[in-house]
Amino acid sequence: MPGELILRKADFFASPDQAVAVADRYPQNVFAEHTHEFCELVLVWRGNGLHILNDRPYRITRGDLFYIRAEDKHAYASVNDLVLQNIIYCPERLTLNLDWAAHIPGLHGSHWSPHWRIGSSGMAQARQVISQLEHESNRQDVLSGGMAELLFAQLVLTLSRHRYATDNLAATDREALLDKLITALAGSLNRPFTLEAFCVQEGCSERGLRQQFRSQTGMTISQYLRQLRICHAQYLLQHTEQMISDIAMMCGFEDSNYFSVVFNREVGMTPGRWRHRSRVT
Repeated sequence: MPGELILRKADFFASPDQAVAVADRYPQNVFAEHTHEFCELVLVWRGNGLHILNDRPYRITRGDLFYIRAEDKHAYASVNDLVLQNIIYCPERLTLNLDWAAHIPGLHGSHWSPHWRIGSSGMAQARQVISQLEHESNRQDVLSGGMAELLFAQLVLTLSRHRYATDNLAATDREALLDKLITALAGSLNRPFTLEAFCVQEGCSERGLRQQFRSQTGMTISQYLRQLRICHAQYLLQHTEQMISDIAMMCGFEDSNYFSVVFNREVGMTPGRWRHRSRVT
């Protein structure tokens, strides 16, 4: 397409042989839709933003993990203190004898589910490996490339061990309270969520949890859940023929009129207009 933004290997890798590198985003600013000549792993450390991947919106925050293929188009919008890291890599340059496709969704045509979550324990382990990987990928000695690839393999396996589906509350049994809350919210898109009941179940302070959530994500709990529901509604409006009233119910809004008011406030247009525009652009 004319004017399509493509991120080139030569601009991000130190040499034509380098297989992997780390691209910090402290913070990640608004970034126009683009594709790459390489693949990347995206791990979100804090803050929030809107990640639009292949026309699907995702409200992202701490612990979100994405596997991005070279041909995927994505963009970042509505960012708020969004801190993430991109681990970029060229599959054809990897030399280590590892079944990479078994651990990286979408690689070489393997089953692809782009969006996952990583709990606090997995994030801590990944952060250590990424720090070492970044150090090695910036070195120029004869062993740095091999060391970087070994660390990338360790990172890929660490993420494979600790990742879980975004709404899989059972997977967070041993994770931090904030991980459990974010996962519970992702699993409550089509039904009411009561923070008081969650806190009783977990034996925690509601006030303290509210403060912790806002500190890490930059949003209130209700804002985050509302935006998750709106993102889900946008996907359904674009990719299904469901009536708007039915989509409202599927996204946790019992009153379709109220849904339209909230959608208009968050997106800047009515659900019907957004559906029409998303299908003609």
